[in-house]
Amino acid sequence: MEPVVPLPLDSSTLESLTSSAKDWAILNGVAFLTSAHNDARDVYSFKRFALLPSPVPRFLFDQAKAVQQDFNLLIHKVSQDREFLTRCLKSVVKVDDFTAALFDIYEQVQGEGVAQPVRLGLYRSDYLLGSTNVPAASETSQNTVCTSGKLQLKQTEINTIAVTGAGFGEKIAGLHKHGLRRLGLTDINKNIPDNSALNQNVDGLIAAWEQYGSSKAIIVFVVEDERCGRVFNQRLMEFTIMERNPSITVTRYNLKQIEENAELKPDKTLFIHGSEVAVVYFRAGYSPDHYPTRKEWSARLKIERSKAIKCPCISYHLAGTKKVQQELAQPGVLERFLEDPRAVGRVRATFAGQYTLESGLEGDKTVQMAAMNPQDFIMKPQREGGGNNIFGEDIRVLLNTLRDSEERSAYVVMDRIHPAVVPNYHIKPGEVPKLLQSSSELGIFGVFMAEGDRVILNKQTGHYMRTKDSSATEEGIDNGVSVMDSPFLV
Repeated sequence: MEPVVPLPLDSSTLESLTSSAKDWAILNGVAFLTSAHNDARDVYSFKRFALLPSPVPRFLFDQAKAVQQDFNLLIHKVSQDREFLTRCLKSVVKVDDFTAALFDIYEQVQGEGVAQPVRLGLYRSDYLLGSTNVPAASETSQNTVCTSGKLQLKQTEINTIAVTGAGFGEKIAGLHKHGLRRLGLTDINKNIPDNSALNQNVDGLIAAWEQYGSSKAIIVFVVEDERCGRVFNQRLMEFTIMERNPSITVTRYNLKQIEENAELKPDKTLFIHGSEVAVVYFRAGYSPDHYPTRKEWSARLKIERSKAIKCPCISYHLAGTKKVQQELAQPGVLERFLEDPRAVGRVRATFAGQYTLESGLEGDKTVQMAAMNPQDFIMKPQREGGGNNIFGEDIRVLLNTLRDSEERSAYVVMDRIHPAVVPNYHIKPGEVPKLLQSSSELGIFGVFMAEGDRVILNKQTGHYMRTKDSSATEEGIDNGVSVMDSPFLV
């Protein structure tokens, strides 16, 4: 694929466009709390972005949108299947303390009976645009990329907790439209798709609040430290909820504050500081470091036992683990959950190969395969939030360490997807613009709400794209690797 405009830009055009784009970002709230001033609560800068939108084949973008409702329903069906979840995670909980602690909460809630049958999911399914061709290995990097061949949509993961990017996903498209108009491209609306991810995801939270049925009840955002760089993305949703429906109060608490100030009534109603809680929206709780003491785990259990509608509930959280995703990719498993053969076909078409590392013949085959050609695979633990995956020679080293240990069951192995590469400028605070060979990851949002088998809401709600230097392995905007981007459909 070719860049949206011929690159490189001349120095005068680049300087003018970059300056204008930075100002647009600040004026439109594309901002974050700077880590260089963690002792201050009011020092901000613009959030990292790609100067130009990146090209995405329209048919792949449409394919990603079309399959999202299938994934929404799939996660719900999996979450209702206690036998399947238990079997999937049986080996993982023996060696992964974090997943085991989550599963203990799930088992306790299942054992005493789920207090709130209504479930809300805000999801993001992430994809790379990969080639069917086997790429040649790069001599300068562990990463290998494809620059030719037929592109396919391949899912890297589906996120079921603390899904981020909806607000900034909407805003970055506006930044790119502004920049392209400055370059003289005016007929661009057909190429930069509409994105209402923020408003539609907020619709889901409001719908859950209405479903709860108490006009005085509040929505609680479970968050990390207030100095967390992700606070603005959360605030966009918080403020939009209260603007859209002034009757709703949104409050923010971390898990420790919830444990110390929340009360679970005998009828399982949850109160915090005297306010009844209708909806609990987790923007934290997906990483072991979010639970430094027993208080945080106690708070999570208290929430899960309550009548508040959780986003996500513990079963949705577990349904999004890497081990469950690996099991769903096995032949014949999707048919257990999706009755429509067309839906099965749409979902399966996005899967890359995924392989078990459990003790036994199949796991031993995976160890041998991945250790022999580690450049062709990614090794994933049961973690969310980015920065956790293992690549290249590190796979061989880790597998040799874990070869005869049950601890290898805490990981899965996935085929490495070799994405298309396109040049783009990466704009970061305090740095000169860098023209880098870049690869993008496209995220599609979905909102789902159901009560048992009764589906209340199932929508595809927008998109969020991140772009990184193609020589990098991991991605992530908050860790400085990736920049925000938007698709330019070609």
